[in-house]
Amino acid sequence: MNHILDVLDRPTMAELYYVHDPMCSWCYGFKPTLDALLKALPENIQVKRLLGGLAPDTNQAMPLEMQEMIQSAWQRIEKTIPSIQFNYSFWENCKPRRSTYPACRAIIAARTQGEEYDGQMTFAIQRAYYLEARNPSDDTTLIRLAQNIGLDEARFTVDLNSLETRKILGSEIRNAETLGVYSFPGLALCAGSSCWPIAVDYIDHRTMLNGIRNTLEP
Repeated sequence: MNHILDVLDRPTMAELYYVHDPMCSWCYGFKPTLDALLKALPENIQVKRLLGGLAPDTNQAMPLEMQEMIQSAWQRIEKTIPSIQFNYSFWENCKPRRSTYPACRAIIAARTQGEEYDGQMTFAIQRAYYLEARNPSDDTTLIRLAQNIGLDEARFTVDLNSLETRKILGSEIRNAETLGVYSFPGLALCAGSSCWPIAVDYIDHRTMLNGIRNTLEP
């Protein structure tokens, strides 16, 4: 991992990179513990969010075998994190596609109207997908969500599929790979010219907090 910050912005303090995809079911399950971790972080650690991008654009329906595999993952998450629930009517009400890049671009388009909209749009997508059985692979769903969280709908619609948004997503995916993060959610801590993976604990944020502190101790 030496010289990794030749690719990423060189930090003025320690940085914790959170790599995710808004349609990643384990990222949805991780949210409560992630929120607790972020609240407990020392002030000298800056958090940066990166989109990893699970699946590129496609109009093809998701194969039945993959649908069953993802539903099984939802069931595992519910067993692992009892507070998390899924609305399985999604698989009946929507036309599932293995396409998460539109939702990733929606995060970037939202972020251009204010950094605070990054997290808001992420949660709006997760709520729509996992609880309301709506399809975030569809631009129409994403535009409605943008309107619901108070974004400028016309600007968001233009930014959603713009060339600049696509370039930013590509850059973030490459940066996540440079960090060595290929599965989501992922955490990487960077300080100076070095980066270290932080193991994700879906239940107890203190495990990760202790890992971060131990890594930064001289």
